[in-house]
Amino acid sequence: MDIEVFRQMVAKKPDGFLGRYGLGDKILQTGENLEEAAEHLRVAVELDPVHVASHFALGRALAGINQKDEAKAVLNAGIDAALSGRSNGGGDLVPEMRALIQTLG
Repeated sequence: MDIEVFRQMVAKKPDGFLGRYGLGDKILQTGENLEEAAEHLRVAVELDPVHVASHFALGRALAGINQKDEAKAVLNAGIDAALSGRSNGGGDLVPEMRALIQTLG
């Protein structure tokens, strides 16, 4: 979907998970405004705390704006959700999440 479609979704339903995650992820992919991406992805994680891909995307956005401690905490929470069985999938993202944590020191 186009980024403007996600912006419209968020405008119509600010507490909607799909709009927040989609918009944050699209912004992250462009690399243009990581602060805005993190803002939307934080809401997505709050709305669905076991959605592993949201944690991974938020961790990447936070790493990109040098918020390393928060990024590590978010990534660890995503790994926990994936490995605990509370999430529907996301286990395939665990190696990438662990690798990102290592790069953050």
